[in-house]
Amino acid sequence: MESLSTVWGIIRQSLNGEEQDYTQGSIRRAVFLLAIPMMLELCLESVFAVVDMYFVGKLGANAIATVGMTESIMFLVYSLAMGISVAATAIVARRVGEKKPEAAANAGVQAILLSVMVALVFGVCGIIFAGDILSLMGAKPDVVAIGTPFTRTMLGGSVVVVLIFVINGVFRGAGDAAMAMRSLWLASLTNIILCPIFIHYFGLVGAAWATVLARGLGVCYQLFHLLGGKGIVRVGKDALRFDMKIIRAIFEVALPAAFQNIIASGSWVLLIRLIAETGGTAASAGYQICIRNVMFFLMPAWGLSNAAATLVGQNLGAEQPKRAEESVVLTAKYNAIFMSVVTVIFIVAAKPIIGVFTDDAEVLRYGTLALQIIGSGYIFYGLEMVMLQALNGAGDTKTPTIINLVGFWLFQIPFAYFLAKGLGWNAVGAFFAVPAAELLIAVISWYYFRRGAWKAVKV
Repeated sequence: MESLSTVWGIIRQSLNGEEQDYTQGSIRRAVFLLAIPMMLELCLESVFAVVDMYFVGKLGANAIATVGMTESIMFLVYSLAMGISVAATAIVARRVGEKKPEAAANAGVQAILLSVMVALVFGVCGIIFAGDILSLMGAKPDVVAIGTPFTRTMLGGSVVVVLIFVINGVFRGAGDAAMAMRSLWLASLTNIILCPIFIHYFGLVGAAWATVLARGLGVCYQLFHLLGGKGIVRVGKDALRFDMKIIRAIFEVALPAAFQNIIASGSWVLLIRLIAETGGTAASAGYQICIRNVMFFLMPAWGLSNAAATLVGQNLGAEQPKRAEESVVLTAKYNAIFMSVVTVIFIVAAKPIIGVFTDDAEVLRYGTLALQIIGSGYIFYGLEMVMLQALNGAGDTKTPTIINLVGFWLFQIPFAYFLAKGLGWNAVGAFFAVPAAELLIAVISWYYFRRGAWKAVKV
């Protein structure tokens, strides 16, 4: 009973968002206090995606393919958002560890201003070139006709997409994971309510409007608490100004972080094109359903990884590199256990999972194969994410960028083409290239983490 009471106390404390000093006390407790809200935050983010796919799936294979192709392009927007978010987390966490809350707040504001400027460029380009983008992705004319309004709306709403990521990065760097969780929960629950209603009245484009409006509401909630909150990062009116020195520092950390995600996203875009070429619309639709489910279970693991990034940043700021390293190793163990369980679920229950989203026999067959093959490498994803996020949390965003370049572009893409076209395995060959690349990336990232050069990085 005492242990259950302790566990419940930790859960309640983590969800309440009470101010904590993560540079002191039990590392295990610190991991759980940060990880619980971060995992719950990203669980709802994954529900966001799965709900969209569930309702869009009822509109047919063309609608599914449209969403998948648009999401592939949105990954570029997400990459930029996550790049700036990583920089915000690393720098804010470092300032918090140094016990400099005003400097932490200033860094957060500059990250937000930078993200708005970047997102506006993407939004304008998306509104103008939505149809051309789908065509470049290999979409057939009927898919372009149906999907252009959806793609235009999603890319046009890039500002709210970027802001919700970046502001949550600020909260996470400050150790206020509960606030980041609440804002994304608000956005996700709003989307769950709006998505079926908007699709019923407006068709496929309704799903895009539901997503943009829901994320916009989440951003409003974030800004309300950032500007008038009582947490570690308190932004006053005098902080709402450009500080080019801080923006340059954020940019130096964010640019490699964005590129590491763009590298990964770009490889996924080429994989989708390869799958469409070698397996047709059914393979493409089955793969998109698979990836939505992969992301659903990947998000909690990503939440654990984000906890490692915060602990690394704050403990390096407090000049405790050994504690930072121990935090990462412990987080990696927890992630490996979780991902092993998910691997078993994917291998055993792939068909009924994919069957929830489609009753098309060919789409179901490809989706099941993809989920079983890609899910077999889940433990590698878990280890890789923790190691790479630990490096990012230290501000060493260049090393993960190089690791991603090697793993995705120099290995995964050539290997996928070799299996799909060279050996004639078609779409299934592309599926097998995914876990193979993740294994390689996990090994390399573990090697660089153990070398320890990240402990000397200054941000």
